[in-house]
Amino acid sequence: MVELVIGIVVGLVLGGGAAAYLVYNRLKPQTDQIYREAQEEANQRRATAEAEAEAIVNSVRQEMQELRQETEKIVERRYQDLARAEERVDQRSANLDRQSKKLEAREQNLNRRQSKLDRRQSQFDQMADEHRAKLEEVSMMTTDEARQHLLEDVEKEARQDMARIMREIEDRAKDSANQKARELIALAIQRVASDHVSETTVSVVPLPSDDMKGRIIGRNGRNIRAFEQAAGVDVVVDDTPEAITISSFDPVRREVARQAMARLITDGRIHPARIEKLIRDAEDEIEQIIKEAGEQAAYEANVHGLHPEVMKMLGRLKYRTSYGQNQLHHAVEASKIAGMLAAEMGANVETAKMGGLLHDLGKAMDHDQEGTHALIGAEFAKRFKVPAIVVNAIASHHHEVEQESVEAVLVEAADAISGARPGARRESLENYIKRVRTLEEIATSFKGVQSAYALQAGREIRILVKPDSIDDLGAMRLSKEISKTIEDNMQYPGQIQVTVIRETRAVGFAK
Repeated sequence: MVELVIGIVVGLVLGGGAAAYLVYNRLKPQTDQIYREAQEEANQRRATAEAEAEAIVNSVRQEMQELRQETEKIVERRYQDLARAEERVDQRSANLDRQSKKLEAREQNLNRRQSKLDRRQSQFDQMADEHRAKLEEVSMMTTDEARQHLLEDVEKEARQDMARIMREIEDRAKDSANQKARELIALAIQRVASDHVSETTVSVVPLPSDDMKGRIIGRNGRNIRAFEQAAGVDVVVDDTPEAITISSFDPVRREVARQAMARLITDGRIHPARIEKLIRDAEDEIEQIIKEAGEQAAYEANVHGLHPEVMKMLGRLKYRTSYGQNQLHHAVEASKIAGMLAAEMGANVETAKMGGLLHDLGKAMDHDQEGTHALIGAEFAKRFKVPAIVVNAIASHHHEVEQESVEAVLVEAADAISGARPGARRESLENYIKRVRTLEEIATSFKGVQSAYALQAGREIRILVKPDSIDDLGAMRLSKEISKTIEDNMQYPGQIQVTVIRETRAVGFAK
């Protein structure tokens, strides 16, 4: 049984080996073919990889060559820049050496000059001592005595100047007390018919012919009486050819009368009934013009919230002038100036603009009411609920009441700027020329004055003196003397600046 099993096993082993040999012999050619194909593919890939590696190596080598060349160029440029910088340093060093040599030579020259100046100064000091000794011998006064005498003179002159300044301070203190009187005088000048005031209180109506004068007068003067009674003006019929004059201190009445008279002349039907009708028509038209003028002024000044009656009263300033300046234009201009000043100072712009626009409101009614225009205007504005701070600015712009805000001060400044700017108000040409000539004549009357020129409408006078006749101290003394002479002999507003010029430089100054 054991032998049988062993035989079976041996048979199976021998059969399996024979079968394996047969399979190996059949598959060997295919295996060899696969091996050869794999070997060829591996060789191809190796060749391709070697070619790519060689290409990469060549590219790297080329880039390294380019980098090496660029590096060499950069190094070469750096060497060139260093060479140029070294050359510049050498040149600068050479220039510094030359300048150093020049400075040394100049220093030597200065030392020599200083030595000469020292010797000359010592000679001058010796001569000054001798001259001083001779002066002391001639004047019989020592240097200390002469210095004391000069100091006494200067002290005396300084005391005189101090007294003059004290008088000026006292005069300014009195200005507040005299302000009321000056304003009343100014109002009186406006209300009294004189040659100057007549420019703003009369209107001239042209006529087609002198025959029209008889028709205006009418039988027994009935037409002219009816016209004067209805219009509230005076009609002057004189020898002026082809013209009549309408006079009234109320500018609105005067304008109504002028328009009505012009229409009567154009219409030709002149009798009392027609006169009354045309005057009523002219009044209605003027009232509308006044209303529109007030509204336009408020619009231009950018002031809002005013009562219609306030704007209407403001519009009446369209027919009011002061020294030739239209008061409505002046009010708008003062409002704009006050607004700009308030903006610069950080104050209330709206309040300043309203105060500037309404500050002369009283001039529209001061011809028929008692009181100054500032107080009248303030009272009128207060009646129509104008803010209290604006009312105070109106009332205080001529210092009749105390100013309670910075806006009130700005309104006063704006009023002065608008009225005082060149060309705003007229002055008699004859008086202006006379004042300028008087200033120049006073200056040239002093000894040593070469010429004198009045500038800025007589607010400044510049005096050229002879330098060989007047020294610096004399020029200062001359300016004070001229200033005192002008103060004693002339009447002028504000201050006049006196400048004495010696050798193209101002050395004397006084006011």
